[in-house]
Amino acid sequence: MTVRNLDSLFKPRSIALIGASRRANSIGSVVARNLFNAGFDGPIMPVNPKYSAIEGVLCYPDISELPVTPDLAIVCTPPQTVPDIVDELARHGTRGVVVITAGFGEGNDADGMALRQRMLDAARPHLTRIIGPNCLGILVPGMGVNASFSHLAPPEGRIAFVTQSGAIVTSVLDWAERRGIGFSHMISLGDMADVDFGDTLDYLANDPNTRAILLYVEAITDARKFMSAARAAARMKPVIVVKAGRHAASAKAAASHTGALAGSDAVYDTAFRRAGMLRVDTLGELFAAVETLATSEPPAGDRLTILTNGGGIGVLATDALIGHGGQLAELPEETVTALNEVLPATWSKGNPVDIIGDAPGKRYADALTTLADNPDSDAILVLNCPTAVADSMDATEAVIAEQQGRHRGHGQRQTLFTCWVGEHTAQQSRRRFAEAGIPSYTTPEGAVRAFMHMVAYRKSQEQLLETPRSVPELFTPDYETASQLVETAAAEGREILSEPEAKRLLAAYGVEVVATEVASSPSDAAEAADRLGYPAAIKILSPDITHKSDVGGVALDLEDAAAVQHAAEAMERRVAETYPDATLSGFSVQPMVKRAGSWELIAGFTEDEQFGPVVLFGQGGTAVEVIQDQALGLPPLNLKLAREMVTRTRVYKQLQGYRDRQPADLDAIDLTLTRIAQIAADLSRVKELDINPLLASSEGVVALDARVRIGENGQGSRRLAIRPYPRELEKTVTADDGKHYLLRPILPEDEPALHRAFAHLTPEQIRLRFFAPMKQLSHMAAARFTQIDYNREMALIITDPNKVPGEAELYGAVHIHADPDGEKAEYSIVVRHDLTRQGLGRLLMEHVIDYARQRGIAEIDGDVLRENQPMLALCRQLGFEEHVDTDERDIIRVTLALATDSGGG
Repeated sequence: MTVRNLDSLFKPRSIALIGASRRANSIGSVVARNLFNAGFDGPIMPVNPKYSAIEGVLCYPDISELPVTPDLAIVCTPPQTVPDIVDELARHGTRGVVVITAGFGEGNDADGMALRQRMLDAARPHLTRIIGPNCLGILVPGMGVNASFSHLAPPEGRIAFVTQSGAIVTSVLDWAERRGIGFSHMISLGDMADVDFGDTLDYLANDPNTRAILLYVEAITDARKFMSAARAAARMKPVIVVKAGRHAASAKAAASHTGALAGSDAVYDTAFRRAGMLRVDTLGELFAAVETLATSEPPAGDRLTILTNGGGIGVLATDALIGHGGQLAELPEETVTALNEVLPATWSKGNPVDIIGDAPGKRYADALTTLADNPDSDAILVLNCPTAVADSMDATEAVIAEQQGRHRGHGQRQTLFTCWVGEHTAQQSRRRFAEAGIPSYTTPEGAVRAFMHMVAYRKSQEQLLETPRSVPELFTPDYETASQLVETAAAEGREILSEPEAKRLLAAYGVEVVATEVASSPSDAAEAADRLGYPAAIKILSPDITHKSDVGGVALDLEDAAAVQHAAEAMERRVAETYPDATLSGFSVQPMVKRAGSWELIAGFTEDEQFGPVVLFGQGGTAVEVIQDQALGLPPLNLKLAREMVTRTRVYKQLQGYRDRQPADLDAIDLTLTRIAQIAADLSRVKELDINPLLASSEGVVALDARVRIGENGQGSRRLAIRPYPRELEKTVTADDGKHYLLRPILPEDEPALHRAFAHLTPEQIRLRFFAPMKQLSHMAAARFTQIDYNREMALIITDPNKVPGEAELYGAVHIHADPDGEKAEYSIVVRHDLTRQGLGRLLMEHVIDYARQRGIAEIDGDVLRENQPMLALCRQLGFEEHVDTDERDIIRVTLALATDSGGG
């Protein structure tokens, strides 16, 4: 379940408190006091047989005596009573329950886990939603709901805060109280037996009273639901997250370098980035990010101008900026000239712009006016340290007046940050800045950190809408060969593929590998080297030895057959001495690959417990764990996402070339990463894949060594946090004129084709499809249509069968978008004007209806203009019912009920 019945929790019309109490300082008494004093406009019904009244209100002995069925019930009774209470509430029609009580399996206690399951079993048949157990409760100030044992009640605001930790709620409330910041929702999820982060993100994303969403995450439950909800929410409003548990207490043993390097926190970081959320490290940074987002638009780039009355704090801010990857803005000659006219001759003549310690307010305002017009700067940080010869409040008011004047004149382009250091005077200044809606910070480092957080947020939003490059050529992996390799090894009880098997698997997916032969003895190895060529490399083959170099199991640059045989014999002896119980299956033999100016990289994937397969890329070689230069990505990947991974590594700067060293073929690296991600998506038995080294040069890339670990067959594509491209929906279709087309799901790479297709639509087609005239399709609209979440949406297109996405033409498209519960989906369809009356619209509708039925969607609906008779006629043929909106009589609502198959995906 997702948002179903969450209105009962967050917009209740009546509330019951089960376990209300008058006992001082008990949970039941604190929750009662908060409930009755929050201004809720509806009945609040305490339940406890021990009391006749609570807070002056009639108390009921049990649930059956309640005069009305509560929408929301708060449960504060002992854990063993909770399942029966939830059962009674659910049977009576209560659809929202907050269980404050702990004792439901924390620490994997068996009795508590059994109680938890009984509670869920009681709720689910009635679709009753549960927050908790073991939570602080919920607060919805706009509804007058304080169903918590919090010590403070925040005012109404437009920020939602969702956390697993109740203690964090109270900390946030303390912070907000001092700043007068309000909240739309404060939700303590506790143990997340039912309602989790994915559910609340879906709900809050569509809540008009919530402008930004803050998360405090310890762990998530359903990774795919979380990623779908987070990606949807982050496209609509800022989502900022703090993740607890950054450093693992111990490292998990892994069979590959990739598995060892992909720590769980790094995977969370990758997931947050992929979803477009902003991750911060501390609650302080979370609050600062909120303050900035609440008052300013994120800066367009990372170029910062620093305006200061003290050289020292300007240097501190500069150090922080460079340390966080930002850059000082350049001051053009005309800007320096203009500053010379308003500043004393002793000003710094550069950035930071030091206007000297005696700077009055007018000097600040004049400098700020000039700097704000600099086109080479994205943001301005104004610093002030108190001095005996200048009034800090005068400077404060001058900055505020200049900023407000610029807003009124619509001249604001750069984002403004302020930092007045100190305590007494600075506190007054910070209060004035808050009143004026200008973000203010206590330290230069904190201000710079907030600036860089906003830069990161803007970049993540832009990345959500970037159009990836088209793949260079059509490629279909040899899935049968790869699957057979894996299944054969599994049938033999092996966990590790041999190196030659691993390379054949890679080759089946188009990854270039070096030619390799298997030799059973040293003499056979020498013969194989003769065939492959010299210099040669040999490696031991053993299912019992994971890292061959640890036992001297790798020999390189062997110049002739004698050297090969001698090296192989020496390896046999070392293995027998070091690992006497290990099985030596033979040797892999391959020619040495010599490419001038090449780099040794690592690429592969491992399987994370929460998020499933995770792709890794970085600097490789034998010291890979020591170097610790890697980036992670969640499959599926396209060329844009792959390149983004590569740019996050330190080795990326080297790969671009330097001095006389040619740059590596970055396109080949990107393509290799996308194919590795495709292996992760296709082969659920493959748990870890490791290419180390992946040799990269200007000539391309080649896998010199590969390791693959397999295991039990997983959940197929369900184990991926992001649903991959559903290749199984591709099929050839035939139009009424006999021409063949490819029908397939849309891809992000199809955006150029979508723009070309839009240009073929007539003004009348555009009006009938979009209900308004449009001259062109914006990039944002096109990106939203092509970069879809296959877990919740589907867009099927009719296109050319033998061209790559982006280059192939788009002749027609149908799109359905399901609600978060997957019950209903709204459709839209368009066919190019020059191809109408060929049956393409009917083909698209029939296939998308079949798809919706297979996914378990119960109903498809859409809005059709009354004058769009061809569309209405098609809907009647397909069995849609028509409904007329009395307020919008020009629009016909069409609906189709589906007899669904079991949902898949």
